[in-house]
Amino acid sequence: MDWVVTARKIRICDGWCNAVTPTHYFSRMLVLRIVMGLGLAYAVLVLLAWRFQEHLAFPAPRAVVPDPQRLGVTNGERVEILSGDGTRLVGWYLRAVEGGEGRWKAVKGGDASTALHRPSPPSPALLWFYGNGETVAAIGPIVRVFQPPGTAVLVVDYPGYGGSSGRATEPALYAAAEAAYAALAARPEVDPHRIYVYGRSLGSAVATWTAAHHDVAGLILESPFTSAAAMAHYHYRLFPRLILRLSLDNLSTIMRVRCPILVFHGDADRLVPTSMGQAVAAAAGGPVEVVLIHGAGHNETYDIGGRAYRDKVWEFVARR
Repeated sequence: MDWVVTARKIRICDGWCNAVTPTHYFSRMLVLRIVMGLGLAYAVLVLLAWRFQEHLAFPAPRAVVPDPQRLGVTNGERVEILSGDGTRLVGWYLRAVEGGEGRWKAVKGGDASTALHRPSPPSPALLWFYGNGETVAAIGPIVRVFQPPGTAVLVVDYPGYGGSSGRATEPALYAAAEAAYAALAARPEVDPHRIYVYGRSLGSAVATWTAAHHDVAGLILESPFTSAAAMAHYHYRLFPRLILRLSLDNLSTIMRVRCPILVFHGDADRLVPTSMGQAVAAAAGGPVEVVLIHGAGHNETYDIGGRAYRDKVWEFVARR
């Protein structure tokens, strides 16, 4: 008699079996790994953007603030101001002198008594806030050329910039602006009711904040942006807005400014689009004039605007 034993079939593959894993399984696994890798990389980028956004907005180049006297700026002095939190701010103060560009010729020609004549009564003054990649050492020659006749000028390095101590943050910039304004208004040769504020690019946010908190005679903005959020959306749309800690909200702040406003903007600006400057001007609470510098990119306004730019600044200060 033959015995038949039945049992569950056990299949042992030695080498390749006919029942191989389907190819689409490996495809799904590959896609999943790629998606997970991209997700992880994006998460790291978002974390880095959140952590280092202030370094991007405030690169804080360092440079020694030179003594203007040694550079032949006879009406200038190197100044130090303490911010409210004890931060030491270093910059230039240029006393008011009569005449325009020719005053430098007068100094070189030896007629220092005329060039350094201090007007009486006290003179108007211009408080200057530069862009995020600049310093007093770099911007000094431009400040000299743009100094309006009969008007004093003060420009200081932001915290962490140039020769100033501290660290560049949005609150620190506003605190520095407050200290600089107070120091300028306290000078006996300056009329505190005729202080004008100038701000370029990043400096537009600092200047607008100052004008919103003080009764200034006029506000001059060059290449102003609407807000940090709008700039982040314009340049970094990949990142969610919720990670942004900076405000720098010119659009909201300028609504509280009632003084006359002069806005310059290059019509070829790809860093801060012209539409942002026009939006800031449209939101202004006081009278505003917009001057477009044709063919100028973000860092070409001084060169392309040239004498016409400078004369417009002088006219704005002189007529008030």
